[in-house]
Amino acid sequence: MSSKVPADLKYAKSHEWVRVSGGTAVVGITDHAQHELTDVVFVELPAVGRKVKAAEACAVVESVKTASDIYSPVSGEIIEVNQAVVDSPALVNNDPNGAGWFYKIKLAAPAEADALLSPADYARQIGQ
Repeated sequence: MSSKVPADLKYAKSHEWVRVSGGTAVVGITDHAQHELTDVVFVELPAVGRKVKAAEACAVVESVKTASDIYSPVSGEIIEVNQAVVDSPALVNNDPNGAGWFYKIKLAAPAEADALLSPADYARQIGQ
């Protein structure tokens, strides 16, 4: 498995990743997504306390090329956002699976995460 597709994550077809821990999850965009976007210059994150549904647009990433909606891979309530990526959007390019995370969500339906793509399935989707 490529280090660009970490084995401890689950993946949405729309290129977001989820790291589940108990009843919460951390969400970000994949290395593949940040590479396609090129240089990220602006990140808009959802408000803490917002309830989102799986596949709902809840954040925006702007790069020198384009602006893209970010979709929540799972349903729940936003409990924390990563202010560091708002202040320094390049974190999304430099460490998309680590320091470049977007938000933490309290899972409304933990089984949704189980239905996401495995690392192997996501790697196949992006041709790795």
